[in-house]
Amino acid sequence: MALIKRAMVRAFTSFEAIFEYAFGQRNNPFIWLGALGWYFYWIVAATGVYLYIFFDTGITDAYASVEYITHDQWYAAGVMRSLHRYASDALVVVVVLHIFREFAFDRLRGRRFFAWLTGVPLLAFIYICGISGYWLVWDQLAQYIALATSEWLDTLPLFGEPIANNFLNSTTLGGRFFTLMVFIHIFGPLFMLLLMWVHIQRHSEAKVNPPRPLAIGTLVALLVLSLVYPAISQGPANLDVVPTDLGLDWYYLVAYPLLDVIPGGQLWLYLFIGFVVLALLPWVPPAKRIPAAEVHLDNCNGCTRCFDDCPFGAITMVPRTDGQAYAAEPVVNVDNCTSCGICVGACPTATPFRRAGPLQPGIELPHQTIATLRDSLVDAAGRQSGPARIVIFACDTSAVDAMDSGDTGDTTIVRLPCVGMLPPSFVDFTLKRGHADGVMIAGCAEGDCHHRLGNEWTAERMARRRDPYLRQRVDTRRLLLSWLPRGASARRHRALAGFRASLQELDDE
Repeated sequence: MALIKRAMVRAFTSFEAIFEYAFGQRNNPFIWLGALGWYFYWIVAATGVYLYIFFDTGITDAYASVEYITHDQWYAAGVMRSLHRYASDALVVVVVLHIFREFAFDRLRGRRFFAWLTGVPLLAFIYICGISGYWLVWDQLAQYIALATSEWLDTLPLFGEPIANNFLNSTTLGGRFFTLMVFIHIFGPLFMLLLMWVHIQRHSEAKVNPPRPLAIGTLVALLVLSLVYPAISQGPANLDVVPTDLGLDWYYLVAYPLLDVIPGGQLWLYLFIGFVVLALLPWVPPAKRIPAAEVHLDNCNGCTRCFDDCPFGAITMVPRTDGQAYAAEPVVNVDNCTSCGICVGACPTATPFRRAGPLQPGIELPHQTIATLRDSLVDAAGRQSGPARIVIFACDTSAVDAMDSGDTGDTTIVRLPCVGMLPPSFVDFTLKRGHADGVMIAGCAEGDCHHRLGNEWTAERMARRRDPYLRQRVDTRRLLLSWLPRGASARRHRALAGFRASLQELDDE
């Protein structure tokens, strides 16, 4: 499994580098796959509502109404039909890529299983909605899908009479068929929207909208495609004639050709096994359980900063229980906590300057305490030498291994679960106490933090826009924020070299 993931990471890293070069890091589509899924869903929903105004559910009228949409009103409803089609296909593409990418970067295991597990049925609903939409056109492709699907469903012991009997000839098909299909095609997306809402419930400040430039560019591309290559029907359905020349939509209908070589019941079994395996991936192999964050009420005043900054909704505020004169206290839900430490970076008592008594903030990770972080910093910095000493605070998922050996020469690396765990006071402490001439914070790519919001909150804290703020006395010319994807070690190395040169210039002033 580890080999598969490493190969997938290399593949994604290569493709993402190409797209980053074309679109820029902030607007890289690979970083916004989940948000693009929401975006395409809303395009499909909006265009579907418009198309429903002109759609007729009669047996013969369905095809005629779609032809009117496509040809007579090509400039409006016709474009909407094409947008509806291409946005639906794009939804499949981004969802599949999103699944593979989350698997490759190991963002599904341990306490992060919930989003993955709720996403599996979403995949099934996407196909249910898409396939039922093709039925409504009632052209030759819809006839093929209707007959193949009904025969496939008949292999399950669910119905008293074969569903395929409804499609024996033109006289056996009633208008209720289209009424049922319209109901499925409307109800399916509504239930899918509910599942999408559940899917992000453990994500605070979930990103469901792509950046505006990416959204506008994507919509323009779909509009151009709709005008250049509009979606059209494949001739009216005729149950008295078997269609032979069909153009399949391989995004939604990839399973149908398999029915010619695999018995229907056997194919259902394969799909069921596939979905079960997909659902069990967060536990294959089981993730090592890391201790959740712990609250120390003796040093907590209930300021709610940890509650505000937790990216997984693992912290709630409840009435005070220790008798101190504060209104609330944080409580950590160990089932939601991913031990990223972002709450520690948000705590104003997590300051390395404290010397009176033990260094124990209001909230911290028991396996990687703030006191240990300070001791590691002081110890590693004491071994540095050179004209421009640099401390790099790096998250475990950033590609700093190939950048420097660490803890030798003029550079030392201090590792964190996430850079969001670093309180701004540590930057002040490092520079004020002379432990380094400069501080580099090396995290994940912008908008693609492994723990969702770590680099975003860190950037805002260091820019003095989010509490706890970096002190005004800190010279930000001695601070470098580096948000780069995996595989960008060469770029990180160049940034470090440039930073080292700028520090030497500052010291020469």
